[in-house]
Amino acid sequence: MVCGNIRVVFQLPSIVRFLVDRNQNVRRRIIDSMKKYKVQKAARTPFQKFIAYTVIAALHVIVVLGILSGVEARDWIMLLAVYLACGMVGVNAGLHRYFSHRAFRTSRVFQFVLGWLGAITMTDPISFAGKHRIHHRYSDTERDVHGPRFGFWQSWFGSLVDHGYTKTELQARVKDLTGFPELMLLHRVPLLATATTGALIWWLGGFSMFAVGYVLALLIFINLAGATNYFCHKYGSRRYNTDDTSTNNMWVNLITMGEGWHHNHHYYQASANCGFFWYEWDPTYWSIRLLAILHIVWDVKTVPLRVRDRLADNAELAAHIS
Repeated sequence: MVCGNIRVVFQLPSIVRFLVDRNQNVRRRIIDSMKKYKVQKAARTPFQKFIAYTVIAALHVIVVLGILSGVEARDWIMLLAVYLACGMVGVNAGLHRYFSHRAFRTSRVFQFVLGWLGAITMTDPISFAGKHRIHHRYSDTERDVHGPRFGFWQSWFGSLVDHGYTKTELQARVKDLTGFPELMLLHRVPLLATATTGALIWWLGGFSMFAVGYVLALLIFINLAGATNYFCHKYGSRRYNTDDTSTNNMWVNLITMGEGWHHNHHYYQASANCGFFWYEWDPTYWSIRLLAILHIVWDVKTVPLRVRDRLADNAELAAHIS
């Protein structure tokens, strides 16, 4: 078993080189299609992409080694805690509904808490919100680099490795965030929260807790983002007339804690609830409501009934597009 693991580790460079080469053709298509928009592209070198894919591959190896080394119940408890704190609160409520769409308000202190929890997942509020606002502005067009337009691989992993947007372009989309030095710190040192939290968890519970309780959670976040990007613009149901291919996908929604009501969200972006109806499972919204009850957040925006029931005109809808 150990020999098998060693062989996997030594094969990582060739595996990663294959992934980089595969990504090159997709990236050329993206750059060519975006020239008409006169967008300056952030040219990631093959070496930079090799490093990025190596990190992703290494995360998978760490999880396997952690499981083989022996897993305790506390490791799975840590996984659940990280998933809920960083995934549901940090990414869903924080990076997505707060930083990207301003669906509620909060204090500067808790804003940083949300930013830190979200940044643990190897991103940061400014990068995430910038890319996400571009996604909504150009959804399912040549400028939407993480939709299914450029294929499964680009939608799932490729856009994480090389999304193509410059820091200048991303920051221009989030001028409401760049005035906060603490958020700019997370932007300039994007792995600060990831490395610090990972080291703390290793110190608390050793390698198995780090591998299963933390690294596995990071991989889950990466794959859930890919599932939303791809499946929620490819398969599912639609109830509104939108200018994109967004869908509501019940199965994606179950594992993403409310993010699978993607079509609802594209129809009315400013709402803190992606599940518009009582029967649409949205635990992320429930967590936001709980925070509101505790007076940690306030001014929580929800979809107006006339908008939900398709009684609003286009002007009213346009006024709430981020």
